[in-house]
Amino acid sequence: MSSAPPIAVVRHPRARCARLSIDPATGVVKLTLPPRAPLAPALRWAEEKRGWIAAEHAKLPQPQPFIDGGSVPFRGAPLTIAWDAKAPRRVVFAGDHLVSGGPIEGLSGRITRWLRAQALALLSAETAEFADRAGVTVARVSIGDPRGRWGSCSSSGAIRYSWRLILAPDYVRRATVAHEVAHRVHMHHGPAFHAQVAALVGADADRSRAWLKRHGAALHWVGRSL
Repeated sequence: MSSAPPIAVVRHPRARCARLSIDPATGVVKLTLPPRAPLAPALRWAEEKRGWIAAEHAKLPQPQPFIDGGSVPFRGAPLTIAWDAKAPRRVVFAGDHLVSGGPIEGLSGRITRWLRAQALALLSAETAEFADRAGVTVARVSIGDPRGRWGSCSSSGAIRYSWRLILAPDYVRRATVAHEVAHRVHMHHGPAFHAQVAALVGADADRSRAWLKRHGAALHWVGRSL
């Protein structure tokens, strides 16, 4: 990462003063300002905080690129990426290794596509499992790579997840699925909703939230280049 990252300026209607923050999922430095606050003095103030910015950047998770010999978490356990020029291009799950051949420059993309395929298959199956237990239907399951949420459920019954849930321990992923399926019963976060989630996964709901609060940001650095 650069020692002097750029500063993104955001005007927020409810901001009352200038505020600097670091996005733990991306490392982006954000300067939030009230709608009519003068820009130049705010930028000078932010530049004076470069020491703080550098210190906060140093605390961010380290990128984990998908390279030969690199490590990738899969369902909470580390796997070693092994590139074999003589092997087929397709990614093979072999014990504690992910083995792939083909051109080395396409290795990262192949690992990413394999992880996404695994995520969609498992999340689809678990969504169907929990939906059956809750007595609801789900219109569609899809995956993406959002930075701000691990799952979402629309009023039409479509559920979308972050593919990066496949990197987390199983109980974290399953609790997230239960959370979204519970929204098919209650489209809010009131007591009835939390009771529904608890009925599906019990104490794992609290364990999952604690795990994601502590480790979730690091999942967004998996697969990123150094």
